[in-house]
Amino acid sequence: MSQRPTSMSPPAVQAGGQLSFFEKYLTVWVLICIILGIGLGRLFPGVAQTLDRLSVYNISLPIAICLFFMMYPIMVKIDFSQAMQAVRAPKPVMLTLVVNWLIKPFTMVAIAQFFLGQLFLPWLSGTEMIRGTEVAIADSYIAGTILLGIAPCTAMVLMWGYLSYSNQGHTLVMVAVNSLAMLFLYAPLGKWLLSANNLIVPWQTIVLSVLIYVGLPLAAGIYTRHWILKHKGLEWFEAKFLHYLGPIAIAAMLVTLVLLFAFKGDLIVSNPLHIVLIAVPLFIQTNLIFLIGYVAALKLKLSYEDAAPAALIGSSNHFEVAIATAVTLFGLNSGAALATVVGVLIEVPVMLMLVEICKRTAFWFPREPDKATLLDPRCVSAYK
Repeated sequence: MSQRPTSMSPPAVQAGGQLSFFEKYLTVWVLICIILGIGLGRLFPGVAQTLDRLSVYNISLPIAICLFFMMYPIMVKIDFSQAMQAVRAPKPVMLTLVVNWLIKPFTMVAIAQFFLGQLFLPWLSGTEMIRGTEVAIADSYIAGTILLGIAPCTAMVLMWGYLSYSNQGHTLVMVAVNSLAMLFLYAPLGKWLLSANNLIVPWQTIVLSVLIYVGLPLAAGIYTRHWILKHKGLEWFEAKFLHYLGPIAIAAMLVTLVLLFAFKGDLIVSNPLHIVLIAVPLFIQTNLIFLIGYVAALKLKLSYEDAAPAALIGSSNHFEVAIATAVTLFGLNSGAALATVVGVLIEVPVMLMLVEICKRTAFWFPREPDKATLLDPRCVSAYK
């Protein structure tokens, strides 16, 4: 019978103790990549613009390639029997649907209206022309934050789940269900919340992003795992293949950040005060939604491995879809497009912070026995 650890219990592995030096200081590398990307975009604007133009339906091909290599190593590690078990335990998936579609869009509207429409309005005076209509710059920023708020994360949440030792099978099911929901709910919610009768949702962007960022690496991961287990065996797969594959996902994420900020660095550098003001409601929204999802998971008595991704998937956003929609509706140089870029700027550092909070509070939840020793004594489960 399992017992809770006492003061005499041997210490568990320290948080991050099984990570490489590269993974331990991931936040530092992320900040370096953001600075490097902005610098490259300023020093070599022609190269950045040329690469940015390599796109299909607003899906950047260079970023799509990087995201494939970010997702593929994670997909290969998933035991897909876990995904089948997740279908039979729907509480985490239902929680993400409620948070993402019944709570998150409306908290985003309220927070954006309060900060950008009222509190920060003296610093956001001025207007811009959008499709021949004069629009207050504050309203344009609010529109961009709303487009972020109604686009729940898909591919990137698998990275957050990987870093927080979550149940990747269940995370995959959450991603699939929320991707499907986005196809049907993104346009109606956007029209209603923006009061934009002519809201043009780039459906091709949504469908292609789901296929490229999730579907393609998922198919490659399933095939690779099946082939290796059949011809090489589980021991070779875990000892050899995963050993060399491990750093690829995080390296691809960092290269993605360099590219993103090389493409959009000018928008950030030319509006420093506005960047800070837009970041405030986005930061508050991210943390609020995480808190709502995490506390709800605690009340529902979910295991930590399901609770962490259930909270993280609502906290982060599908920035590619949000940026593409803002550009389509309001134009590349609009305030709405800038607001969606700010979402990219703050998302990775903030999400890494929330991942660390998850690991340090894992002891609040029941744990899966095979993962109970991955975290430090503050996170150790009841299983010993």
